Formats: sequence, structure tokens, C-alpha cells
Amino acid sequence: MSQEQTDLRGYIPPNLPLAQTLETKAVLKKAISANVALARLNGATARIPNQAVLINSLVLQEAKDSSEIENIITTHDDLYRSTIDPTNLSQSVKEVRYYGEALRKGFKLVTQNKLLLIKDIIQIQSLLEKNDAGIRKQGGTCLKNDLTDEVIFTPPQLENDIRNALANLEQYINDSELDDIDPLIKMAIIHHQFETIHPFYDGNGRTGRIINILYLVLNELLDLPILYLSRYITTHKTEYYRLLQRVRIDQAWEEWILFMLDGIEQTANQTIQLVHKIDKLMDETAKLIQEKAPKLYSKDLLEVLFIHPYTKIEFTENTLGVSRKTASTYLNKLADLGVLKPIKMGTSKYFINKRFYHLLSGK
Repeated sequence: MSQEQTDLRGYIPPNLPLAQTLETKAVLKKAISANVALARLNGATARIPNQAVLINSLVLQEAKDSSEIENIITTHDDLYRSTIDPTNLSQSVKEVRYYGEALRKGFKLVTQNKLLLIKDIIQIQSLLEKNDAGIRKQGGTCLKNDLTDEVIFTPPQLENDIRNALANLEQYINDSELDDIDPLIKMAIIHHQFETIHPFYDGNGRTGRIINILYLVLNELLDLPILYLSRYITTHKTEYYRLLQRVRIDQAWEEWILFMLDGIEQTANQTIQLVHKIDKLMDETAKLIQEKAPKLYSKDLLEVLFIHPYTKIEFTENTLGVSRKTASTYLNKLADLGVLKPIKMGTSKYFINKRFYHLLSGK
């Protein structure tokens, strides 16, 4: 193939599995510690029986961090407030919420079907972008340096090349017999391959980060979609993009895989600490209510306080199946105890679980 033809077609990634050896001594050592961290995370999440407590709060964190990589910036306050009042939202908050919606949809598909198919990935991207543009059909897509406008990388340009690469990726994701390497190493390869194919007009980065989480769930390495990998990528954004490109130019797979495995290990350990803090805070809150207002306490009420940092009378009424008057009594009494902080916005009254909010927002 001539250079001119290559330029017209863009970079065509090699089919998976790769022919070269990837399980170097350094990679295997790091894979072991990353797997241990993930196993510990699963053990920590099992301590909190209501999955909604973790999924609702931590998925929003992941959505916020992943969107921030694409310069979609919002505040914790706006984001958590939107969970109980989804009106008059900024575009940034809407896009972060779209990410959370797409991640939840992907989690449901993977847990039900035990597969991660390209049609599912297209559906996830559609929820993210709120359009049905689907796989790229026209050329012209390239990745540029934001400061210099220099073209850094040109992904496959022809629809047929994109679809062939995606078909190969789908087989690699779902057929464990194709490659017997550690699933965490495979996740790093899959992420690089998807980002290199760059199959959509928009939303490739966020879709790729959702695929990371879903692949770990698919391989039963993660019980809930709560790994904070996007925060790691945000923190090391320059290195992330440098290593993506080094693989394409120099086949520097070891450095890339080590980077991703280190991200899994670090973020798993950080999430373990956060889950432990949530568990401890729930226990302290339960003991406070049992001591100060024993007739008020119930396990269901406690969980309502931790499903979202913000709550309101209607939400409590509907979730617990009690009257509006009873729900109002519950929340106002908890405010008197200092568990909740009441705030008025317009004609609505909200209640913030102060310590939970500060824990999630890092304040």
C-alpha cells in the first residue's frame, strides 16, 4: 500500500490478538497487585447491602470525572442537586447525567447478556450524545493538538475499515479462547484499540472509559460499576495521550499496559477507602438516630439518606411509601438532630446529608 493510500485510509490498527508477547515480568507483577486491589474493592462493596447507595453516588462521580477529560465541567453541588430537581439544568450537568445514564444502561446489558457487543456500544454512545449518528461514514476525522492545531493522529477513515476493526474487537472482547492473557491486560489492549479505531463522530473518549468498566464487570472482576478510572486519567491526562500515541508509533505496549494497570490499582484502593468511609458514616448516622430518636429509625430511612446527598419530602414519601406529613416529620426531625441541613430554593425545600455530601465532594 502506498503512503498516499495509507494517508487516505488513516491508521489501520492491527487485528487482535496481537502477535507480540505482552506479559513481561513487569506487566505480570503489576497485574497481580491490580487484581488484588480489585478483589479487595469487591469485598468492601459487599459491606453495603443496598447497591443503590454506591451506584447512584459513585457513578455520578465517575461521570463527572470522565466528562471533565472532555472539558465538560460541572460542580458537585449542581450535579447532586439535579438528582432531585432535574429542571433548568446547565448543558454541562445534562451531559454528565447522560454519561451516568449510559453507564447504567451498559451495566444492565452486560449483567443480563454476559456479552459486550458493538450494537450495545453504539447504544451507549447514542445515550451519551443524544443522537443516532452511529459509526462514522465520512472521512475527515482526526485528533489535533488543542494549542497548535497540529494533526497528531488520523484514525481509520473508511467505514468498511472501521466496521472490520470493530468486528475484530467485539470477538476479542467476548471470546476468552482467543487470548489467554490476564483480563486486566486485555482491558488495557481493548481500551487502546477502541480509542485508535475512534468509531464515532463524538463521544469516543467517554464511551471508551465506560467500556473499561463494563469489561471488568463482564469478567466478574468488578461487581458494581464504581471504579474511578476516569479520575486517574484526568490526573495523568498528558501521559495518557502520550502513551496512546507511543503504542501506535513504536509499539510501546509494556509502558501503556503498566500505566493502565497502575490506574486500576490506584483507583481501586482509593475507592476502597471511600467505600469504607461511607460504611462508617452510615453506621455512625444509624447509631445517632437510634440513640436520639429511636422511634424514627429504620434501615429503609437510613438508606434513603445515602442514596443521594440531596433529598426532599416527595422523594422520601415515594421511596418509603409513607404520607407526605410523615415524610416531612422524618426529615425535619433529622434536621433537628443535625443529620440533615434544610435549604430553600424557590418554592422547594431540600435536605442535604451534610457529611455524606462533604465526603463525596472531597471537602
